[in-house]
This record gives sequence, C-alpha cells and structure tokens, in this order.
Amino acid sequence: MTNDAPPPLLTEDDLRHITGWAVLTAERALPVFEAAVPGDDRPREAIAAARAFAEGGPRTAHLRKTAWGAQAAARAVDDPAAKAAARAAIAAAGAPYTHPIETPHQINHILGPAAYAVQALSFGADDEAGTMETELRWVIASASEEIRRIVAKMPGRKPSKGAFHALLYRLDTALRL
Repeated sequence: MTNDAPPPLLTEDDLRHITGWAVLTAERALPVFEAAVPGDDRPREAIAAARAFAEGGPRTAHLRKTAWGAQAAARAVDDPAAKAAARAAIAAAGAPYTHPIETPHQINHILGPAAYAVQALSFGADDEAGTMETELRWVIASASEEIRRIVAKMPGRKPSKGAFHALLYRLDTALRL
C-alpha cells in the first residue's frame, strides 16, 4: 500500500528557516524598542526564544510565553517605532507556529517580522521614505534562497489598503522575483 498524501506545505525545517529570518530582521529593530523603553527585556526574550527554535530547539510553552510578554510590551509603549519593534519580536516568536496550510493569510506570518522591523526603523526618521526603502532593500537581501522558495509556494498577497499591508505586499512580490 502506498501513501499518496502530498508532502506538507511547510516542514519543520521550513519553520526553522522562517524563524531564523524572523530573528534576523527583528534583532535589527530591537535597539529601537530598547532605546524607548530601557530595561524592558520582553522583546529581547521573545527573540532569544525564537532563535533557540531556529537553531534546532523544540517549540515550547516558554516560546509562547515570551511572545505574550513581547505583546504586553508592545501594548505598554506609545512610541510607534518602539511598538513596531516589539511587534517584530512577537512575530519572530510566533513564526515557529506558522500553519502549514495554503492560505494567503499565512504569508503574513512569514513576512510580518520583516515588515514590522522595516516600520520600526523607518518611523520618525529624518527621511522616513528613504529609510523605509533602505530597510526594505536590506530585509529582501537578507532573505535566503530557502525563504524565497517557501514564499514562492505560498499563495501571493493581493494589494490592499493600509501602509502595513502595502509593505507586506511589496515584500511578497519582491521575494517572488
């Protein structure tokens, strides 16, 4: 008897690649949060827990707990750049839980940490649009071939309203080239 079931859309190795890229991008934005809220380690802890998974560790309750901690940190800060940096950390800690189902929504979980990092590093910059373009180029260049392969097998985003959704769309289309 043969097993005719298709392979899973996302493997555990795929989730580790997704999480590794999420950590890389979220770490870039972390100083924005830490400058606004010195001494609040919750986003840093979420990124560290995500890194442990990316490097071969298990998905644990600690990973979820640190994501919730970063969520609380994001809610507690008023600065939009710091809030976006904390959200990048939340999304990094949530990346190991990306569902292996073929829906357009799942691409948001893959691209979210990078998009939040771009926002965090752009908000309030002297040349906000120029900084956003620079950071967008950086996150695209930092995406490995594995990330590009994973993005390519997911349904693409449709253009939608709002600055954050426009950023997700730009990332999605750029990583499919």
